[in-house]
Amino acid sequence: MAEQSEHREYRAVAKNVRISPRKVRLVVDLIRGKNVVQALGILDATPKRSSPVVKTLLKSAISNAEQQNQELDVDSLTVRTAFVDTAPTLRRWRPRAMGRATPIRKRASRITLAVG
Repeated sequence: MAEQSEHREYRAVAKNVRISPRKVRLVVDLIRGKNVVQALGILDATPKRSSPVVKTLLKSAISNAEQQNQELDVDSLTVRTAFVDTAPTLRRWRPRAMGRATPIRKRASRITLAVG
């Protein structure tokens, strides 16, 4: 039973984050496969808008791990999987010359982190 808990993953998901998935992937790629303590340090030093969102999500995944497994050593956790999907896009229209309109796409992200 102890071996099974070592290989377990603890997840956290943030849905409908109003930042483009392409921009969030830049930050998520930095922490994938890193130790949790090291990943938090990287997120502190990263000057991107999505960095605080990913940091909050990582803390949530760590908290989920602590809640589900009381004898777990938090410092031994690593970011196993981290990926960003597209969430529903807000569509707006901008008026242009000669009565035309062009679309504005306000993209959103769904961020998934798993530590183990």
